[in-house]
Amino acid sequence: MEQAVDTPGPTATDPTWGDAAVDAAPVATDQEQAGKRNRLPDWWHRDHPVFVPLAGFFTGMVFIILVPGTYAAVLKALVGFERAEELFPFVLLTLVVPIGLLVPHHTRGFGRYMLFGVLATALVVVGVAFGVLWFLLNRDG
Repeated sequence: MEQAVDTPGPTATDPTWGDAAVDAAPVATDQEQAGKRNRLPDWWHRDHPVFVPLAGFFTGMVFIILVPGTYAAVLKALVGFERAEELFPFVLLTLVVPIGLLVPHHTRGFGRYMLFGVLATALVVVGVAFGVLWFLLNRDG
């Protein structure tokens, strides 16, 4: 059986090891440093398998919470309460955004998770509202 031979060399605890590594490192030019600053992150935004699903789901959740409320508030401020009630169903046209993201191949994954976030949030909101209404009606009886 062969034996491993210890060869002398710098170790991590050797005080000269860090200086030797710094001296051996190539010096980056200003153009290379500027290129590194302008470059997209290496792995998080492009390759991480959880980034697109989480970003899509939470974008859909925020979309379904903020868009109808903001639309109603702006309509009420601009045209009054009665007219805002008549125009409120047009908020459904904003669903074109997540559905439109399903068409191009590049945004299809994000659009799918965004639509899932929209539908899941709407389902939870309607379910909770139904449960609270049911509880309040049965409590009085």
